[in-house]
Amino acid sequence: MIAEESKIKKPDWLRVKLPTGKEYAEVRKLVSEHKLHTICESGNCPNMGECWGAGTATFMILGNICTRSCGFCAVATGRPKAVEVDEPTRVAESVKLMKVKHCVITSVDRDDLKDGGSVIWEQTVKAIREMSPGTTMETLIPDFQGKWENLQRIIDVAPEIVSHNLETVRRLTKEVRIQAKYDRSLEVLKRLKEGGLKTKSGVMLGLGETEQEVCETMDDLRSVQVDILTLGQYLQPTFKHLPVKEFIHPDTFAKYKEIALSKGFRYVESGPLVRSSYHAEKHLF
Repeated sequence: MIAEESKIKKPDWLRVKLPTGKEYAEVRKLVSEHKLHTICESGNCPNMGECWGAGTATFMILGNICTRSCGFCAVATGRPKAVEVDEPTRVAESVKLMKVKHCVITSVDRDDLKDGGSVIWEQTVKAIREMSPGTTMETLIPDFQGKWENLQRIIDVAPEIVSHNLETVRRLTKEVRIQAKYDRSLEVLKRLKEGGLKTKSGVMLGLGETEQEVCETMDDLRSVQVDILTLGQYLQPTFKHLPVKEFIHPDTFAKYKEIALSKGFRYVESGPLVRSSYHAEKHLF
């Protein structure tokens, strides 16, 4: 079902300029010299130059092997290695070295752990605050399998923004996010909001969803008072992943942005190259 290569040619609007600029060059040098790890690099993010130039960087914690096998994601699936207890300190040191103004942290799913990795999440946020008190944070978290005591650790450390992505519309969830549940993700976002946090979610387009389904997804997110929405184009990482069904035109992304704002989202990023952490520093408002 998944091993089908996208047969549609990439349009011109998906071409990316090579990153440039003094700020980007300085960060790149630091990353190389100190062997720092960012998902910006490992994920070949098209916006790396722009984000680094703005003082934003994204770090992935809890290893690089995921316990889930989502149809859209290039991260390896398998049995993760043991948790590295010094990881929070190492990430915090990287943030300080890179002089990151706004830090985005994400992780693989760790369904193998009783705490879902939430203790490392908690310690990482605390370590960054201790070493770089001026740095603001967004945490892009998993659903912790609906084990709410683990989610509570995130609520208690209260990052400036907490993000959890729906990724796709309800109808496509079983195919796109195989081990995830649409309503469980909405419950995660609901509990975060009830905990007093600023919430954010992202949806990929081009997987076969309809305009009506996109609008219904927006309504679902607003029903749990999500503040920030990102909409971007799905791109097939390898031939083993879900194929692109459609390349969404920039005008359609612009239309979706207007619709989303009219529904009450406080901030919307919508465009072919938008990713979860794109312009993350602007979402603080």
